[in-house]
Amino acid sequence: MKLFLLSIFHVLTLSKTPDSLDNKAKQVQFQKYVEGLANTPFMANGMMGISIKSVTTNKVLVSHNAQKSLAPASTLKLISSATALSTLGENYTYTTQLNYSGQIADSVLTGDIIIKGSGDPSFGSWRFEKQMDYKTLFDTWTQKIKILGIKEIKGRVFADASLFEENVLPDTWIWTDMGNYYGAGAYGLNIHENLYYAVFKPSQYLGEATLVKTIPDLPYYQKINKVLTDKPRTGDQVNIYSTPYQDILVMQGFVPAGDTFSVKGSIPDPALFAAYYLQKKLEEIGIKVQDSPLSSLEVSKKKMVYQKPLQTMNITVYTSPSLGELSKACNYQSINLYAEAFLKTFSTISSFGNSIKDAIKGLKQIWQSKGVNLSGFNIKDGSGLSPSNGITADNMTDILKAMYSEKSFKAFYESIPVVGESGTVAHLGKKSKAVGNVRAKSGSIEGVRAYAGYFTAKNGELMCFSFMLNKYNSDFGSATKELEKLITMMVEL
Repeated sequence: MKLFLLSIFHVLTLSKTPDSLDNKAKQVQFQKYVEGLANTPFMANGMMGISIKSVTTNKVLVSHNAQKSLAPASTLKLISSATALSTLGENYTYTTQLNYSGQIADSVLTGDIIIKGSGDPSFGSWRFEKQMDYKTLFDTWTQKIKILGIKEIKGRVFADASLFEENVLPDTWIWTDMGNYYGAGAYGLNIHENLYYAVFKPSQYLGEATLVKTIPDLPYYQKINKVLTDKPRTGDQVNIYSTPYQDILVMQGFVPAGDTFSVKGSIPDPALFAAYYLQKKLEEIGIKVQDSPLSSLEVSKKKMVYQKPLQTMNITVYTSPSLGELSKACNYQSINLYAEAFLKTFSTISSFGNSIKDAIKGLKQIWQSKGVNLSGFNIKDGSGLSPSNGITADNMTDILKAMYSEKSFKAFYESIPVVGESGTVAHLGKKSKAVGNVRAKSGSIEGVRAYAGYFTAKNGELMCFSFMLNKYNSDFGSATKELEKLITMMVEL
């Protein structure tokens, strides 16, 4: 009997190859490191969620608080872009139309020039080599209007952003974020990524910094400047306070002493700017326009009467880059506007509704229909900017795993930056085996640091992962360095 048991033990031992034994030991080591980190002063008052899974099997390599809801920050963009790609396809494109209403007779258009938005977050952006920025685009559109023989418009330029609900900002975004570039809402008509620059001329220490101009010019907004001058090399400490429903831009904080200094803000009504700018370009080439430029939001905000024409004639159409290309820009550069637009676009086209709340309900239905357990999933936006967002590490890895079976997976996978090489993780994990192996989206808001994505294990198997740290104590360590260590350890599994 003793000999038989020894033989069985010998067979079992031989069945476990050195590689499998080594791999199991590394999983145990990784798990112990995570649990040890959770008990350090760095995480004593916070929470850490970890999930590492195979995308093709039910194998779970590492799990720690994987079912606790935590703020994901910008790793949430992976879910928004995955949702859009899986429902609309990687080849989907946005189309923005330039139309006119009424009749043209004797070089006079009795009617309006109409810009009809499709929710395209890249319309007029500088970011894509083969696409026109807003200046070039509107110069081109101006010439197309001139070719029609129009010399006078007895009407106005109207910008229609009504595709999405007028309440464009998620309920739980923070007031100090909304007027800044990264807090731009996703409208039915966006332009230049809804970006403007406020240019300041600093003075002496604690003296007023003069607002020189905005680029582009926004003459129809009142600017209240409370910006002061700080010491040299102190960086951007300015908040811009504005919403889509006010005509005032309040600027407060500090700019560094020295040369002129620019701060990025978000245009409160990009459709109105589009109408204003196109009308300005028309007038520059001698085309008279009778009425002031107008947007659909202005009509609603000021309770104006604007009768939308029943019929319009198309002048030209602008087509965006593919959704696959837009998703890469979104995830490589972590552009909040793109993620918010993706969510609303999928929802509107899929008939869930045109508001952020409709989109979130639709997103949940989509992934639940694919068999994903969304227990603990409670998001408020599509970009991760809201501190009220809550998802579990398992929510993230289960969606990443489900995405592997979608036709658009390749485009989605390639939209995620490569550790040590590109995007927001270009400087992460340098000189480690993670470089070139791990695809990771980073996420960071106050008190939150996260990474999520894919990597290839030592046995060649594709894995997905989600790391989230919430409410860590920076006095006792660096969240980025701790997560970087987890990523470099992870590729050894």
